[in-house]
Amino acid sequence: MHRDGLIVLPPPRKGNGNGRACPVWSSASDPQEPLSVPAGALGELLFRPVQRPQESSLWNELIARYHYRGYKPLPGAQMRYLVLGAGRLVAVLGFGAAAWAVAPRDRSIGWTPQQRLRHLERVVNNARFLILPWILCRNLASRILSGIAHQLPEDWRVRYGYEPVLLETFVERERFTGACYRAANWIHVGQTQGRGKLDQHNLYALPVKDIYLYPLRKDFRQILCAP
Repeated sequence: MHRDGLIVLPPPRKGNGNGRACPVWSSASDPQEPLSVPAGALGELLFRPVQRPQESSLWNELIARYHYRGYKPLPGAQMRYLVLGAGRLVAVLGFGAAAWAVAPRDRSIGWTPQQRLRHLERVVNNARFLILPWILCRNLASRILSGIAHQLPEDWRVRYGYEPVLLETFVERERFTGACYRAANWIHVGQTQGRGKLDQHNLYALPVKDIYLYPLRKDFRQILCAP
């Protein structure tokens, strides 16, 4: 809104990454030797939360270099992960604030606008998911999604003092089938309308995306629809 001239904000007192240039590529993100084994051969996957500056820089650089949407800071409360298997970095994941209003998701939950306003923080968005291009392990994606669903709630509680109860993600239909999400028991609930959340007149077309949800608790609706 500041950039559009709708409001005027004071200069930031602390840097938060807004407007920062994309990470510069370094040898840390250079392609590695291909790894082509069944996902089970990787052993137990390790989901390491990004905490140190070096880990943060590596995560940003890999997303900027290899993810089709590139790098930009995740919104709101967030967790970023480095995923390791068989001693190698195989993937990176990012979770951030949920979308403000998505009709198919909101119908599936069954909450009112007031309940959504009160409990939206309990919904977390899987904003980035990248298996590194040289990792060629069949069924790895669904295994990662299943594993992170078990670890994320506790990591989120430790960092923010509460646990999410529902995950969401948006899969661009023209690029991906969403098969790994379905294999990991995520639930398809509909599609986006192909416009931005502030584009009320449908002037700026965006790719249509499939909407998937993953309940982290059986009573997630009771929690999200609580008065």
